[in-house]
Amino acid sequence: MTDDLKEFWKEALKIIETGTSFVTYEVWISSLEPVDIFKNTLIMVSPTTMAVNVIKNNYLDLIRHAANKVNGNITDVFIIPASELKDYLKTRVLPGADVAATAGPSPNPQFEPPIFNPKYTFDNFVVGKSNQLAHAAAKAVADSPGKSYNPLFIYGGSGLGKTHIMHAIGNQLLKEKPYLKVNYLTSERFVNELVEAIRVGKEQSTKQFRNKYRSLDVLMVDDIQFMANKVSTQEEFFHTFNDLYQLGKQIIISSDRAPKFLSELEERLRSRFQWGLIVDIQPPELETRLAILKKKAENENYNVDEKVFHLIAERIDSNIREMEGMLSRITFYASLIGASKVTHDIAVEALKDFLDNKREVLTIDKIIDAACSYYSISKADMISKKKNREIVEPRQVCIYIITEMLNVPLAAIGSALGGRDHTTIMYARDKITELIQTNTNIATAVKDIKDMILRQ
Repeated sequence: MTDDLKEFWKEALKIIETGTSFVTYEVWISSLEPVDIFKNTLIMVSPTTMAVNVIKNNYLDLIRHAANKVNGNITDVFIIPASELKDYLKTRVLPGADVAATAGPSPNPQFEPPIFNPKYTFDNFVVGKSNQLAHAAAKAVADSPGKSYNPLFIYGGSGLGKTHIMHAIGNQLLKEKPYLKVNYLTSERFVNELVEAIRVGKEQSTKQFRNKYRSLDVLMVDDIQFMANKVSTQEEFFHTFNDLYQLGKQIIISSDRAPKFLSELEERLRSRFQWGLIVDIQPPELETRLAILKKKAENENYNVDEKVFHLIAERIDSNIREMEGMLSRITFYASLIGASKVTHDIAVEALKDFLDNKREVLTIDKIIDAACSYYSISKADMISKKKNREIVEPRQVCIYIITEMLNVPLAAIGSALGGRDHTTIMYARDKITELIQTNTNIATAVKDIKDMILRQ
C-alpha cells in the first residue's frame, strides 16, 4: 500500500467508523486493505471470499460514500478476495470482467434518493399516548435500520400521522446515513411501475424494475392495502420482500389496518408482515390534539388565542390532517380581515359553514355496513342465522359497537340484525365487553371499526 493510499484509507475509515457499529467495524471493515484506484474505482482486498460477499451485500454503499467524501473522483468500489490479488496486480483486470475491456469496471448509476417532506421530522412529531409506541419503534429503526425491528408495520386511520412518521424516518436516514439507498413510495406507484415494466414487455425493463427495489437498503411502502387483489404485484412484492429481508435490509410498511385484517392480500404476505413489529397509531386524545395544534401554530408563526385550539380539538377528534386544515382555514380568514391575532370570535366566523352543518346522523345500518366492510363479509351473512365463527364474531362485535355508539333499544338492534331476541343482543354485548379486556384482536377490531365510522 502506497503512502497516498494509506493516508486516503485512514481518512475514509474515520467516516466509516461513525456510520457503523463497533462490532461491524472490527469484524468486517478493519480487515479491508486498499490496493489500487483505477478508472475512478477503489479496488480493495478482503481476507476471504465469505467476507467479500458479506461486505458487498451490507456495507458497500457505506464504503463508497466514505471513499467519495475523501476523494471526489472515486465513484465505485470493487472488493476482491486475497486469493485473487496476484492475478489482479498482474493484469489489472477485475475477476469476472471482460478482458478486452481494460477500462475497468463501470461505476454504478447514481442512485436518486426520494424527496421527503422537510416538515415531517421527529422534532415536529407530537408524541402522546395514542402514538408513543409507533414513534419509539420508528426512531429505533431510523437509528439502526435492519437491526431493530424488521419489518416495521405501522397501521392506523387516515390523517393520524402514518405518512408523517415514515417521512421522519426517511429524513433522518438521509441526514445521518446518506450512503444508504432509501426509497419511499406508495403501493399504487409500485403497481404502476410494475405494470409499465410488463407493458414494455422487454426482459431488460423487468430486470431493471427488480434491481431498483432489490438493491435497496431501506424500502418504505405507504398504504400497502391498495395492492389488494393485484396478483402479479403481490407476487413481485413477495420476492422483493424476501430478498431484502434475507440480506438484512430494512422494510417499513404502512396500512389502514393490521396485517391479519388485510384479507385481500395473500396469506404469505400477511404472514411476513407479522415477522417484525406491528404498531398502531390511534386517534389522539384531547391533550395530544391540543399539543399538535399548538405545534402547528408555532411552526407556522400563527398568533392564535388558546380558546381557538380548544374549539378545533373538541370539534374534530379522529383526523389530525383535518384538524390542521381547519386551523389553516381560520388563520387565512384572519389574514383576509386584517386581524393580528386569531380570536375565538374570528374562529367561529371562519368556521360558520362547518359549524352549521351537523354531522350526518349515525344509524344502526351504517354501523352494520362498516363492520361488514371491515370483516369482508356480506350484509346478508351478517343478519343471517349462520353460526360459524367467521360470521358470529363479526356479528357480536357489530352488536357491541351499536350499543356503544347509539342509544337505541336492544329490541331495535335485534330487529336490524335479522330479528334476534333482545337477550341475544345482551349476550353478544356482554361477551365482547369481556373479551376486549383480554383479547387484543377483538379490541383492535372494535377500535378500527369505530375509527372507520367516525371518518365517514
